[in-house]
Amino acid sequence: MSTTESPSVTGLTAAEVAQRVAEGRVNERPPGPTRTLGQILRANVFNPVNAIMLTLFGTILIAGFPRDGLFVGVVLSNTIIGIGQELKARHELRKLEVLNAPRTRVLRDGEVVEVAVDEVVQDDVVDLGPGDQLVVDGEVLDAEGLELDESLLTGESDTVVKAPGDMVLSGSFVVAGGGRARATNVGAASYASKLTVEATEFKLVNSELRAGINAILRWLIVLIPPVTLLLLWRLLGIDGPWQEALQGAVAAAVAMVPDGLVLLTSLAFVAGVLALARRQALAKELATVELLARVDTLCLDKTGTITTGEISFGEIVPMSGASADEAAGALGAVAHADPRPNPTMAAIAGAVARPDGWTITAVEPFSSARKWASVGCDDGVCYWLGAPDIVLPDDDTAARERVQCESESGRRVLALVRAPGGEPARLADDRRTVALVLLEDTVRPDAREILGYFVDQEVQLRIISGDGVATVVAVAERAGVPGTERYVDARTLPDDPEGLAAAMGDTVVFGRVTPHQKRAMVQALQRRGHVVGMTGDGVNDVLALKRADMGIAMGSGSSATRAVADLVLLDNRFATLPRVLAEGRKVINNIERVSNLFVTKAVYAVLLAAIIGLQDVDFPLLPRHLTLIGTFSIGVPGFFLALAPNTDLVRPGFLRRVLRFSIPAGIAAAAAATITYQIARTTDGVDLAEARTATAIALLAVGLVILVVISQPLRAWKLGLVAVMAASYTAVMLIGPLQDFFELSPPPTAVWGPMAVVIGICSALVVAIPATNRRFPL
Repeated sequence: MSTTESPSVTGLTAAEVAQRVAEGRVNERPPGPTRTLGQILRANVFNPVNAIMLTLFGTILIAGFPRDGLFVGVVLSNTIIGIGQELKARHELRKLEVLNAPRTRVLRDGEVVEVAVDEVVQDDVVDLGPGDQLVVDGEVLDAEGLELDESLLTGESDTVVKAPGDMVLSGSFVVAGGGRARATNVGAASYASKLTVEATEFKLVNSELRAGINAILRWLIVLIPPVTLLLLWRLLGIDGPWQEALQGAVAAAVAMVPDGLVLLTSLAFVAGVLALARRQALAKELATVELLARVDTLCLDKTGTITTGEISFGEIVPMSGASADEAAGALGAVAHADPRPNPTMAAIAGAVARPDGWTITAVEPFSSARKWASVGCDDGVCYWLGAPDIVLPDDDTAARERVQCESESGRRVLALVRAPGGEPARLADDRRTVALVLLEDTVRPDAREILGYFVDQEVQLRIISGDGVATVVAVAERAGVPGTERYVDARTLPDDPEGLAAAMGDTVVFGRVTPHQKRAMVQALQRRGHVVGMTGDGVNDVLALKRADMGIAMGSGSSATRAVADLVLLDNRFATLPRVLAEGRKVINNIERVSNLFVTKAVYAVLLAAIIGLQDVDFPLLPRHLTLIGTFSIGVPGFFLALAPNTDLVRPGFLRRVLRFSIPAGIAAAAAATITYQIARTTDGVDLAEARTATAIALLAVGLVILVVISQPLRAWKLGLVAVMAASYTAVMLIGPLQDFFELSPPPTAVWGPMAVVIGICSALVVAIPATNRRFPL
């Protein structure tokens, strides 16, 4: 690789950039945490369910019953639909990722230009400002109060002041000031890339649904082989060809496999993600739609979430005998001295002119941690602008009373103080008040409705802000947040985790919160068993967003917040959150319903195989019978249920509830099938085909009752769906060619009466399961 001279303060030239691109010295990032086409194909084709079903298909072909291989159609449809839906979701998400793609500023040919992160090359001069996340390692060339937070890399909570010659690491972010750095390590050579090579590989976030379904699959994979072998051994002992024994064993095994469960789970997740994408909400992973639905505590930053984030300048109120000219001049000096102002400082600078004749000798940019900015002048006077309760002199009661009054009206107040000497980096003891600065921050017009929705959905709200307590309380009251009388100044909270968790209690509003306190508060809530969501848009929210179970960032927020969030609202519409909650609840509740169907089928299949395996009788069903029953009582209705509207409250304990319903329901279904088969086999004049048909009718009837029970609350379309499934099976049984294909032979009238009684009793048992579970909760 050729070497080149280091760039000057004008940055690289176009020719130098092109040379580095040709040499491969570009900031190519590791692939994002999404599955490649190959991974999608492997996951949908080479999985345990497909392996089992294809093995059974091969076995039934060996046995010479190709008609009983109809179940392989489920494998093909699962695979094709799963691949298609995941590719569609990936395509839609990538379109949104283009809008959310991180960009950075570099100096080229003497001008600052914005480029994509992967267009940065080695030796580029990167321009840094508040909220920027470093995308390369570099050496600081110049710094203006540059402070970095490296806690995402090192875990250290203190910000680090950087000076020319210091090294900066990719993955850290600017919390105050600005500067420029020369890119030394780019792409895979950068520090953050080395740390995250493993982390950037596709991996699924924690999901109770996915964990529960995987547990069910593991148990079934353990149960299916021994039960099937037991049944095969018994069937081989019956007089008849070995092919029929193999046919019966395959029938039992096919029913034990929850073949459509994984597909319908994926479909529900994909549908949720696509619904959010249509509303300009970028979910970082399929299970993101589940996360917010499980959140029981939502922490909100005030600025940019409850309020619009558009700070407007109000007025200057001179204090302590200061003249209006001095107050305006000092305020203008501080505001215009910041080379990279935050929104508040930019609003002031836009309203107050830069003073003539003022010479600034030192600048301390605003920091969320210390809550003030300052300048030093050539006459030795220093000015500080920041949070009143921090910068105001302790003995200035008049100023503090005015601050309290303005804050209670919802206005944001800053205090401007001065001292005749000292250093801008440290508050002087002999400072006096020059003026109060009044700012306006508009509450979002839909905030009251949206926050009220979350309250109605039993989600606790916590308002966490760096502003003064009185201001935050006033804004929260205007937004309709309940419990605002329970507030606290975060500076009084203890540092130890347990003490913090206890001190937070049921407090709703927290003011004067530092960025690291926000993260500590999220952790404290999690220690108390809460599932915590966090919304924010500023650099002071990054740590809390990263730590929360569900981090939600605004599209207009800093690059650092968007990078760490689980969900990004690209259009900045706070009103999207209720839709996210609704989609998550639909996914969770519908997957639970569908899981009940598939696990019930697995339970009755295992029981049937075990019961028949202990007797010297033919298996009561053919594989094609079970395919038919599964299609009409589980597969088709499950598809509609997985995508149906459902906003019921989400409760923990998914797997426990599924098992508490599915095991007794499966027992009832197995009992109906077994008893009906025994009645038919002992009735004079009933042959094996008629007995099997009676068994299939009983099993389908109880299966449809199970479908009705898990579909509650009932709607007209759900009852219609059940009716259509019953009519479809009846049509198959009555239409000659279909009847012959599926080997269905209606039993004689002598069987129908006892069969109806058995179906009625077993159906009643199924109907009683939910009430019994509610009466005897675990």
